[in-house]
Amino acid sequence: MTQISALLVGGPTLHFTYAGLSFLTDPTFDEPRVYEGPISLYKLTGPAVPASALGAIDVVLLSHDQHDDNLDIAGRALLDEVPLVLGTADSATRIDAITGLSPWQQHRVGDVVVTAVPALHGPEGAEALSGFVTGFVLEAAGEPTVYVSGDNASVDLVREIADRFPAIAVAVLFAGAANVGRFGDADLTLNARTALEAAEVLADAVIVPVHAEGWFHFSETRERLVGMFEHAGRSDRLRVLTAGERVTIG
Repeated sequence: MTQISALLVGGPTLHFTYAGLSFLTDPTFDEPRVYEGPISLYKLTGPAVPASALGAIDVVLLSHDQHDDNLDIAGRALLDEVPLVLGTADSATRIDAITGLSPWQQHRVGDVVVTAVPALHGPEGAEALSGFVTGFVLEAAGEPTVYVSGDNASVDLVREIADRFPAIAVAVLFAGAANVGRFGDADLTLNARTALEAAEVLADAVIVPVHAEGWFHFSETRERLVGMFEHAGRSDRLRVLTAGERVTIG
């Protein structure tokens, strides 16, 4: 089984190679700024590297397009330069570059089978306000099975995904306990406690936390997540990346 070469750009944006292809999750390349709207978002940290430093990107895995912390202005511009952008069927109605997938629908690119898996951006019923989001599972012969959670807050959905894909070896979990007050104390993404619960569900998978820093609406720090795993005796499961540094995982 080969290893994955990965580089955290920042926030939810992870660049990694897999089965000879170059993948990028939720492109965010803007410098710090305010995104005005019904709920304004404040970006605190810019990208560790520009998109141009990543070379050719074969596939973008886009969890959703409706929030600037997952697809910003520079990220939207990048979509037209990428041969394949996979996202929700809902996103595909708004952005022509997106190939929309329904939950459990598969798409083959090269030697890789990408399966869209369910995600819930908040508590039960959150879709009415947060919209639809997706995660992804990547499989290829001789490669570790990779799960990218997207902006998912539901451990029950992680359990359902793990039941269908028991061989998940690397899990990229969007954490940070994102919370803009829309659902009270209910978070929009995994928090430290639920990320640990998800890790237990995912058996021996290496846990790679992303989307855990760089935005004002994240209600927990990445240090809290690390501490939660340490106190539970599970720190060996975590692979915390330093933005801008390329590493191997697997």
